[in-house]
Amino acid sequence: MNHQNLLVELFVEELPPKALQKLGDAFAGMLLEQLQAQGLTSAHSQLTAFASPRRLAAHITEVLPAAADKAVSQKLMPVAVGLDASGQPTPALLKKLTALGADAASVPQLKRVHDGKAEVLFFESMAKGALLADGLQKALDEAIAKLPIPKVMRYQLQDGWTSVHFVRPAHGLVALHGSEVLVGVQALGLTAGNTTHGHRFEASVDPVVIQSADSYAEQLRSEGAVIASFAERRAEIARQLQAAADRVGGGVRPIDDDALLDEVTALVERPNVLVCEFEKEFLAVPQECLILTMKANQKYFPLLDAQGKLTHQFLVVSNISPQDASAVIQGNERVVRPRLADAKFFFDQDRKKTLVSRVDQLAKVVYHNKLGTQGERVERVRHIAKAIAMQLFTALAQGNAALDSQEGEIAQDYLLSCVDNAALLAKTDLVTDMVGEFPELQGIMGGYYAVSDGLPDEVAHAIEDHYKPRFAGDALPRENVGVVVALADKLETLVGMFGIGNLPTGDRDPFALRRHALGVIRMLVEKELPLDLDALLASAVPAFGDKIEDTSAQLADFIYDRLAGSLREQGYSAQEVDAVIALRPQRLALVPRQIEAVRAFATLEQAPALAAANKRVTNILKKAGEVDPHVNEELLQEPAEKDLYAALQRFVPEANAQFDSGDYTASLQTLAVLRAPVDAFFDDVMVNAEELALRLNRQGLLKKLHMAMNRVADLSRLAV
Repeated sequence: MNHQNLLVELFVEELPPKALQKLGDAFAGMLLEQLQAQGLTSAHSQLTAFASPRRLAAHITEVLPAAADKAVSQKLMPVAVGLDASGQPTPALLKKLTALGADAASVPQLKRVHDGKAEVLFFESMAKGALLADGLQKALDEAIAKLPIPKVMRYQLQDGWTSVHFVRPAHGLVALHGSEVLVGVQALGLTAGNTTHGHRFEASVDPVVIQSADSYAEQLRSEGAVIASFAERRAEIARQLQAAADRVGGGVRPIDDDALLDEVTALVERPNVLVCEFEKEFLAVPQECLILTMKANQKYFPLLDAQGKLTHQFLVVSNISPQDASAVIQGNERVVRPRLADAKFFFDQDRKKTLVSRVDQLAKVVYHNKLGTQGERVERVRHIAKAIAMQLFTALAQGNAALDSQEGEIAQDYLLSCVDNAALLAKTDLVTDMVGEFPELQGIMGGYYAVSDGLPDEVAHAIEDHYKPRFAGDALPRENVGVVVALADKLETLVGMFGIGNLPTGDRDPFALRRHALGVIRMLVEKELPLDLDALLASAVPAFGDKIEDTSAQLADFIYDRLAGSLREQGYSAQEVDAVIALRPQRLALVPRQIEAVRAFATLEQAPALAAANKRVTNILKKAGEVDPHVNEELLQEPAEKDLYAALQRFVPEANAQFDSGDYTASLQTLAVLRAPVDAFFDDVMVNAEELALRLNRQGLLKKLHMAMNRVADLSRLAV
């Protein structure tokens, strides 16, 4: 058949920019999927999606004018029902055949197939392949119905009576197979043609008459002044942004923000990047404020210097390209000035009050109807932070003479003082004007205001950092004070929400509990904190009084699940992760070394046999119940059990010493030599001997083996 390329376009009013790329991909993808399902494409058909502010389109290669006919076998009824005793068709069979467009003459051609219960009649025929116009109509209807529209509009068609629902009012439909219009295809009250519209102001012709499916993108570019491809338009904006920064010179660069780049790509049809500037006096305002107002409100790209500091210049992605761009530049500079002035006003006003003077205001801000106000929350965070700080200092002081002294006491008092002060003030910027205008700046502004109040750097940094990590890959708090307050803040949220039964479900997690759990894990692991998970959770529960149930065990399971997921994402196998997590390690900081040791152990020749033996030992001990690991040498009778006991006596102390020093890989490799005596033990020794003393002694020997082998991980989980 004659393959031709297909082009379908819906021309609409301005689409929502944050959803444009998703809408374009979904529209094109659904068209291809539906045409494939109807046999109207080839195995080599390629899809190109287009999405601009005023159009959704798809270009599909190698599309057939009609699908091939195909054989259809339809089950009718059992032979006993369709044919009488003389083999003649019954009225029921004739009625069924009539419904299928056949008659009694086709009865001899009916196939008989035994389905395991009875002989059944089948009617075989050739189904006519779908015509492209009909198939596209079905595909178009399906694509429009299933489009992931964030908010549907209802509008009337030109007849004044008919209403349709779509993301935005549609004004044109193009459907071309090669250069031929697919007559009769309709959508949203529109009939397919070959004309569309280009740029509102810069198109050289209007309407643009599309000559063929393959000329669509080039005609829109040359005649319509539109780059129809989202990806091409995005790449062109990125190129122009860098070129403009290079023209400015001095090593400046546009801010790196993929979300902003995507949104601006969805706002323009033919980008033109211009360099603008604002008064340098505004640079006295924290750059986060200026950057946010330029990005969020104006969709501008701030320029940063080589040190990452904001400059007084910024880039605008314009949708028009006049010969003299000065009016466009001046207009954007005039628009941004009041925004920056507002930010400066908020900053100046906020600094007139200290953070500590704002603490009482938090009692008027509701946090959660079951957990009270932000003021109550602050007191809980202070309680938890103090407990964590004590645990951390105690752990750090062990074996450290400098901390276990009078100077250590001074250091402890200073740490506790800074932690308490930071926890007290961490949420106060929530009631400032700046954070009221820009909630994204919470924490950041608190850090600036703390510096303005003359607070120690550790306190200011902790206030700024206590929300970190805010997202995957985000930086962690800088100092121990910030780490402690960040841990306390996240644990307060986790323990509180679990305690009132407010748990994440499916893809719903309104309080970001999964992110908080991963934040706790990252801080414990990456900061190598000598803190036990159960002790951390236990220290948080008393802060809530009788407001919550103690769900520490359930929360611990949740955290271990997040840890397991994180390890799998890092490339560790499910078995490796399971072996480590099965022991519910308390010091999460040690988990990376444990799992690396397991990975190294799994490559040893002895590993499969030892893992299988370990699984066998686990099952034996589980059935035996409580087992005393004590071994009476006088009761060792068989050579194999004597050899195993001797091997344990020889190698376990060495493995334990390596474990205690943190060399988990060496510890497991030392124990790998036990393979031969373990194999011999199971070959030659009856564990469950009839004599009780003998049986208990052998179980004790296995318990001793089990305890030695599973300090790093549960090796039985590696057994295939």
